[in-house]
Amino acid sequence: MKEEDKLLAGVLFRPGHPELRALKLRSHKLSAQYSRTDEDDVEIRQKLLELILNEFGEGSFIQGPVFFHYGKHTTIGHNNFFNYNLTIQDDALVTIGNHNSFGPNFTIVTPLHPLLPGERKLMHDKDGKPARLCYAKPVVIGNDCWFGANVTVCPGVTIGDACVIGAGSVVTRDIPSHTVAAGVPCKVIRPITKEDTMANKPEILADYTCLPETEYPLD
Repeated sequence: MKEEDKLLAGVLFRPGHPELRALKLRSHKLSAQYSRTDEDDVEIRQKLLELILNEFGEGSFIQGPVFFHYGKHTTIGHNNFFNYNLTIQDDALVTIGNHNSFGPNFTIVTPLHPLLPGERKLMHDKDGKPARLCYAKPVVIGNDCWFGANVTVCPGVTIGDACVIGAGSVVTRDIPSHTVAAGVPCKVIRPITKEDTMANKPEILADYTCLPETEYPLD
């Protein structure tokens, strides 16, 4: 089994293997190129993201700077907005749905290391050769979510649809759809209901109007 196959299978792999180092170096260089572009370099940015990512949906936007570890393991749907300093350490697969908004300094991490310090330093393969190893778990984010500034999503987490994740949260476990969650570690605070409509906040709504309820169902 190739090292990338091990990585995607969720078993121990060698992050320093030449096969993986070459993949990471390519993504790191392309990420650095993207980070040096201007916001209005639309065509250049689009081409770079097509080279970096597995998929980048129509209407999505990444402010930059960015850092993708592998890039090719990340799929991003359409009409997403990513603010400054996006980091996705996509050793395992990262899947992001549609119509999500991400605040500044949003981070996804997928790799994990042994808890015992000796095992982090060194283990042995089937032939008894020394190796430094880690493993990774995928991250999935649904649709219509809003993430505040400085949110970190940890390995193996799935976040449902229409969630709000408070600023500074560290998401270590799954978050169900239609909930507000926040904290370190991130915990569900309450469900989102139709009572949360801006129509109930006339002092903020000013002279705007809300869409019909059918435009954003909560079932």
